[in-house]
Formats: sequence, C-alpha cells, structure tokens
Amino acid sequence: MKIMAVSDSHGRVENIRKAYEKVKPVDLFIHLGDVEDDQSEIESFIPCRREFVRGNCDFFSRNPDDKVIEVCGKKILLTHGHRHGAGYGTEELEETGRRYGADIVLYGHTHMPLLAYKEDVILFNPGSISKPRQDGRRPVFGIVEINQKGEVLFNHVYL
Repeated sequence: MKIMAVSDSHGRVENIRKAYEKVKPVDLFIHLGDVEDDQSEIESFIPCRREFVRGNCDFFSRNPDDKVIEVCGKKILLTHGHRHGAGYGTEELEETGRRYGADIVLYGHTHMPLLAYKEDVILFNPGSISKPRQDGRRPVFGIVEINQKGEVLFNHVYL
C-alpha cells in the first residue's frame, strides 16, 4: 500500500500535481488540511481513494477535524493538528492518537516535516507542499508504504 500524504497546500494545487506526477501511482491520497478551496480540483486529477481533514484555514470545509482510517491493519489518525497543540509540541498529538487507538498519527499545521517514533504511536508530519518552514524551504510531502508484512516505511519527498 502506497500512501501519498500532503498538508498545507494553501491554494497551490500545481505543487500537488507535480508531487503526484513524481510518485504516481499511489493507492491512497491524504490531505491533512489547509487545502482552502481546492479540494474538488485535487480530486479531479487524483484517481485513487482520497481522504481529507479540515485545517485552521479551511473555513467553509465540511471535512472532519479528525478522522481514523484503517489501512492494512494499521489504525491511522488523520488530523491537521491545530486543535491538538501541534504548534507547541507533539505531546497532545501523542495522547490524542492513543485515545483513538491509533498506531500512526498523520498531521500537518507546523509546515515542518517530522517523523517521531514514540512508545506506542508513530507521528508523521509530511511538511508543507506550498509554504515550507524547514531549512532550505523546499516544498515537501510524505510517502507512507505498508508492506505485506505490515512494516511501515516513511519518507519525506522534496519537490
């Protein structure tokens, strides 16, 4: 299972298009919020299953704030993170993941890529596809792969 995870596109669909062309095909596309008004355009060129959650800039979105999905036997919490203190650290995200029984928490909001293995939950932030804040400020997204043995591999991919 190959999952493409993006966050914080803030209306820059062209970066999502470039990212998708770079890694396609994927089995699942996840947008972790701050898509703004471009969800239908993204859906028009991503042919696989798609999941979206609402970010702090998605004022009129009907997407949920949090969503738990199960993929290849792994429970994954999707959240933008702004309601769980992502801007101040990962402690609340960890606890929220545990409350949901998640193996993995995918989140955005900070515009900073991160992979952290905690006691019983893995935190993965793909960074921002349009307004990155890490050193070098290159747009970044994530690829999560779950193999037949149930092993999960995480990669940050830069445009």
